[in-house]
Amino acid sequence: MASQATSIVVPTDAELLQAQADLWRHSLYYLKSMALKCAVELGIPTAIHRLGGSASIPDLITALSLPVAKQQFLGRLMRLLASSGVFRVVISTETIYSLTPLSYLLVDGIAADGHMNHAPFLLTVTATHYIDLAMGLGDWFKKDAKKPPFDHVHGASLFEDSMERLDPVFHKMAMQALVVHDNFGTNIALLEFRDIFQGIKSLTDCCYHGDGTTAKAIAKAFPHMMITVFDLPQEIHKIPADGVVNYVGGDMFKSIPHAQVVLLKMLLHHWSDEDCVKILANCKKAIPSREEGGKVLIGDIVLSPESGPVMFETQLLMDVCMMLMKGGRQRDLNDWRDIFMKAGFSDFKLVKMFGARGVLEAYP
Repeated sequence: MASQATSIVVPTDAELLQAQADLWRHSLYYLKSMALKCAVELGIPTAIHRLGGSASIPDLITALSLPVAKQQFLGRLMRLLASSGVFRVVISTETIYSLTPLSYLLVDGIAADGHMNHAPFLLTVTATHYIDLAMGLGDWFKKDAKKPPFDHVHGASLFEDSMERLDPVFHKMAMQALVVHDNFGTNIALLEFRDIFQGIKSLTDCCYHGDGTTAKAIAKAFPHMMITVFDLPQEIHKIPADGVVNYVGGDMFKSIPHAQVVLLKMLLHHWSDEDCVKILANCKKAIPSREEGGKVLIGDIVLSPESGPVMFETQLLMDVCMMLMKGGRQRDLNDWRDIFMKAGFSDFKLVKMFGARGVLEAYP
């Protein structure tokens, strides 16, 4: 109640000056995203890689065939991106820029095993289709809109046929982004969590517009495991048969192919809690008892302040991103516990954090 509210403490002059600077920074954060988008559209990470891993501004002007008159402006763009950790600065007689792990993810044409160009993800979430959602978020809150903001604004659902009919070019890029988002780190995870997969005889990989990459990587690492890729029939028909894994079409809201283990990787954050409970309940029906090795293996973002301020901010941004585009959410351990228990599982555990994600096991 207002009568119980503490009195307002007036900030000091120094605090107000700092607050103004913080307000400028927060108000202009979008320019970092747009600068990164610009760098990818120009091909700067790929150009630096092809120039041997480092380049000056004149080198980039030449390599990218940009007007010489843009040299000072490109320098200012690169200076901002370098301050954000996108590029590394080496100062000698002139300023030289090199790649960081972040910009390495945006290089096109690297043949190294496991490398995935993340440009489709960046270009998707910085496209006007997404920016329009953020611009209209206040309006969405004021309306009694049942659909997520993406559907409300565009009259179509992200990743679905309705979006392909509305804008096939954007849909294709968004699907490429989904593949990168879902599959990156699979080879790292198979090394990091090899013990988890030991002794598993059969596994169903439940996908959401998947392409079988994860299942094939597991099959390669564990050739004696029987693996089934499960997705909507129209998605399964797009994947060429390879003789490595089984492909089954169906609806995870109705039933899931039986296996000792069901894998849900970067899937549940697309859905509401109610939908996740339905999916998990069907997973429980598809696996044997815990004594027989039955479990559901989940790889998904786990909100955790203990991850550190930068990682936690990333997780929270991904949470709002899912709210905007699919009506889903990211979850902390209490949220995960709730949906597991409501789906009828007896226990679960967080095996380990894995970047912004966590690996969890749920037991029947």
